Amino acid sequence: MAEGHTATTTKAAAVRARSRFQDTIRSLKHRNFQLFFSGQLISLVGTWMQNVAQAWLVYRMTGSSLLLGVVSFAGQIPVFPLAPLAGMVADRMNRRKVVIATQTASMILALVLALLTLTNRVTVWEVVVLASLMGVVNSFDIPARQSFLVEMVGREDLMNAIALNSSMFNGARIIGPAIAGILVATIGEGWCFFANGVSFIAVIAGLLMMCIPHRHMERRVESALEHIAEGFRFVRHTAPIRALLLLLGLVSLVAMPYTVLMPIFAAQVLHGNARTLGVLGAATGIGALGGALTLASRTKVHDLGRWVAVACGASGATLIAFALSRWYILSVIMLVPVGFAMMTQMGASNTLVQAMVPDRLRGRTMAVYAMTFMGMAPLGALLSGAVADHIGAQWTVALGGALTVAGAIAFARHLPKIHVEVGELISAQGLAAGDPVQ
Repeated sequence: MAEGHTATTTKAAAVRARSRFQDTIRSLKHRNFQLFFSGQLISLVGTWMQNVAQAWLVYRMTGSSLLLGVVSFAGQIPVFPLAPLAGMVADRMNRRKVVIATQTASMILALVLALLTLTNRVTVWEVVVLASLMGVVNSFDIPARQSFLVEMVGREDLMNAIALNSSMFNGARIIGPAIAGILVATIGEGWCFFANGVSFIAVIAGLLMMCIPHRHMERRVESALEHIAEGFRFVRHTAPIRALLLLLGLVSLVAMPYTVLMPIFAAQVLHGNARTLGVLGAATGIGALGGALTLASRTKVHDLGRWVAVACGASGATLIAFALSRWYILSVIMLVPVGFAMMTQMGASNTLVQAMVPDRLRGRTMAVYAMTFMGMAPLGALLSGAVADHIGAQWTVALGGALTVAGAIAFARHLPKIHVEVGELISAQGLAAGDPVQ
């Protein structure tokens, strides 16, 4: 009798686990998203390989934390002025064609950097120029790609698609740095750049194979400037979105720049090499992947506001612990919760914003999202590089973690004031809100 009961319990547990897994990957039932997911996964591995190799190349050539900050600044600052224009493009043009164009341009830039590096003609200022051009491309890619998700999966699976997209990003974040660390240590940075260039073929092929339903676009009589201004007004006057983006902007300014200083931690604090840098990046990616998969398993936006506050506070606290560590194993271990918490905050924020915004404003709202997420990061990178030159990388990162904790506390105190409006906005978009901010 006991054996029968045990078998029944085991079977029920297996059914629940299978159901939970199916919920986690439910967006992959859409053919278009399958094509996007598989192509992007390959491409993003190459992108993370290039990120690690580029940082190590600059540090190897210059040994300067300030120049690491300059390169990161150049690669991200174009998002800040260009995102409003890019948001208008995403709302007025065919989003799939925009993404194909941006991915093609990214491929060309990666191959140019590979050619310069493999022929031993690359200089740090050429890296800066190519990074800034990549930033221009990303300015148009981010709003178009983020707002394109809803066309691939529909509103009912949008939350899951956002989370799986983040999972893919962070799965690549685990694989890419690990491969880059090995390749840089053995055959040099140039082959990482070449591999990244080739990897874009996969995502471009997937985009070309998609069958996307025609998206109805209203005829516009207002000017381009008025069209852009409408998006800013929506964000400014929508308190929950404004609060989420302000917190995200703070984290991008003071916490995210720790990645820019990672070569210093690998070489000076932990006395390692490019392989050490790859392991540190992979540890962050493991944590971030866990956070993304946790979000993907959810079917409702219930409680996501509280998740944002807790995750933000946790990322700041664990970042302080990482900054103060001088032990390699402990540093690697602490980067796992850093990645988990940061990914949870960013993924939950993205989900809440997209759940509250009407489709006609999606591109422009995601452009403002890109401005706060990507646009503030270069300012933080430049600032952290300069501050690290004076007080050291460890105290710079620890200070950023402390400011992040303070921002999380302020956001948590503000949550009750925006609770009702969040529910109304999500319900207006036809999604089941549950109790989104408590």
